[in-house]
Order: sequence, then structure tokens, then C-alpha cells
Amino acid sequence: MARLDAMAQDPPESRKIWLVRALREAIATGELRPGTRLVERDISSRTGVSRGPVREALAQLEQEGLVVSHSYRGAEVLGVSQEEVVQILVPIRVVLEQFAFRHALPRLDVAAFAKLDELVEAMATAALADDHESIVEADIQFHELVIVKSDWPHCEQIWRTIVPRVRAYFYNDAPHHASLCDIVTEHQELLAVMRTGDEAKIAMEVERHIRMRPSFGGYGAGSPADTERLRPGT
Repeated sequence: MARLDAMAQDPPESRKIWLVRALREAIATGELRPGTRLVERDISSRTGVSRGPVREALAQLEQEGLVVSHSYRGAEVLGVSQEEVVQILVPIRVVLEQFAFRHALPRLDVAAFAKLDELVEAMATAALADDHESIVEADIQFHELVIVKSDWPHCEQIWRTIVPRVRAYFYNDAPHHASLCDIVTEHQELLAVMRTGDEAKIAMEVERHIRMRPSFGGYGAGSPADTERLRPGT
């Protein structure tokens, strides 16, 4: 776990928070693969973090849906399946984000749009550098900004609940684009429709944006028909 080795030298925050963040990133990026056992003793020995904070970190990751614990077997990394993406995460995102984008619209001032532009530019820079991690983080921040701007605490609460799983499937999805620049184009198109201020068009574009992106080897995450056919290079 290179990420843990690199950070263990000088954790910049509380041991538990640092360890949660390091493990979460290692899971999302695939450093820790689904099914990998997470043994308290081994993590403690490797990082120098005592077993109490390690246990608490694993418990938090289990609440986030990234880890599952088994009696007498300890914890292991929980993967994100295509079925979960299609049947759970995508439908939740469509409902949540259509609502959030509609309520955020009156609150998206010049500064907010400037920040969204900045995030799309960050995606473009990351795409040119073939930097999957940075493009995923900018993607997450784009959607999170709008959800926060909706000023509906329950929207933000639901987003915080699913975002670890969303981040993991974004990481799995990014390598299957013919070009990471496709992700940039998708957000440019979404942002252009948002600037029209037309609620109906925005709602349609939000759904198209969420459902169109491929996942896990090129399968669409949209309608049932989409899940049955390959979409290479999209």
C-alpha cells in the first residue's frame, strides 16, 4: 500500500482521520483491490498507528460502504459492481442531482460559475496529463459544489453517504473512456445548459450526463437496454 507508506512518515492530521483518508483513496484508486483483507495488526505495524484508531478507521469505512467486516475473518475491501452502479447509484444520483441542480440554480452566481469553469479546466489539464486521480477529484467537486449550493441539507447528507462509492466507480470508469477528454466535454456540455437557466433542459441534461457515462469496460449505466450492449470508446 504505497499510499499508506508515503503518508505514514508524517501524518498531517489526527491519526484516525489521516488513516481513513489514506485507506479510502487506496480503495478508490484500486491500490487496495476488492476482497483484500484489512488486518488491524498489519495496518498498525505498517503505519505506526495504534490499533484503536485503526479499528475506528475501518469502522468508518464500513459505514461508507467501502469495507465489510466478517466474524472471525476481519475486514475486507468491498468492490463496486456494475449492477450496483446501474441499479442503485445511478438512479439515486439522477433523482438527487435533478432536485439539487434545480434548487441551486438561483444561487449559482458569477463566483459559483467561475468555480465550475475552474473545475472543468482542471479536468482538461488532468486529461492532457492522463491523470485519472485528478480528473476524478475535479469531477466529484463539480457535482458537490452544485449540491451544496442547493441549500438543502438533506441533499448534501445523501451525497456524503454515497460519494465514497461514487468516487470508487468514477475511478473504475475513467480508464474505459477512449479519451479522458470525453469527461471534460461532458461537463462543458452540462455547464452550457446550466447557463441557459432553463429548468426543464437542465433536468434533462443532468439525467443524460449521469446515465451516459460508461462504466467497467464500456457498459452504459443507463436504461436496461444500455446495460445489455457494449459501448466501447464512449
